[in-house]
Amino acid sequence: MKKPKTLTFSECTLAKLDKLFELDEVFDSSMLDDWLNQQVMVTEFETQTITHLQHQLNLNVKHWNEAELLQNFIAPLFALVDFSSDKRFSLFAERRLSGVVDGITLSGDPDGMIASGFREPEQPYFSFQEHKRHRDPQGDPAGQALAAMLVGQAKNEQRHPIYGCHVIGADWYFMILHKKQYTISSAYVATKAEIADILRALKAIKSIIVSLIEANLAIP
Repeated sequence: MKKPKTLTFSECTLAKLDKLFELDEVFDSSMLDDWLNQQVMVTEFETQTITHLQHQLNLNVKHWNEAELLQNFIAPLFALVDFSSDKRFSLFAERRLSGVVDGITLSGDPDGMIASGFREPEQPYFSFQEHKRHRDPQGDPAGQALAAMLVGQAKNEQRHPIYGCHVIGADWYFMILHKKQYTISSAYVATKAEIADILRALKAIKSIIVSLIEANLAIP
C-alpha cells in the first residue's frame, strides 16, 4: 500500500490505519480493563445530575442532531467531571492537532481532547470523537479518534498508553492505544444504567491523566 504524505483525521478509518501503521486490534486489554474497572466514587449530586441528563437523552436522542447531542448531553457530562479546573491540563474542543507518525503527517480538529496546557493544548492524553452523520455520513468515528490518538502517542514519544472515546448516538465506546495495539470497548449505552459507568470512566481518566502528568514532570 502506497503511503500518503499527509492524511486528515476525517479520511481515517480503522482499516486504513491498520494497513498504514501496521496496527493490531486486540479484544482483551488489561490496561483498558484497569481504566474502566477503576473504583471511583460518585456523589449524590453527580447521580442526580446524570439522572436528569439521561431523562433528556431518552426524550430527545432519536431526533437530536449531533450538535444538539453535544450541547445538551455530552458537554454537560464532561463539565460535571470538571477537566478544566487544574492549570496543568484542560479539556479542549476542536483545536488543531497535528503530528508525524511513521513519516505521515496526520492532522485534524478532534471534537475534544484532554491535554496538558492551560490556554493551549500541549501533550494530548485523551481524544474524543462524536459521529456527525449530517456532515460525514460515511465517516468512521473510531478511525478518526484513533488517528488523533496516534498523534498523541507520537507527541508523548510512546511513553505510556493513549486513551480515547467515540460516541454514536447514545452509545459510548472507550479506546486505548499502546504501541502498535489498540482495543475498543463494547458499547456503553447512556440511555441505560450504564450511564453511571460512563461517568466513572470519565472520572477515572481524569485521575489517570493527573498521574501521567506528574510522572512526565518527574522525568529529567
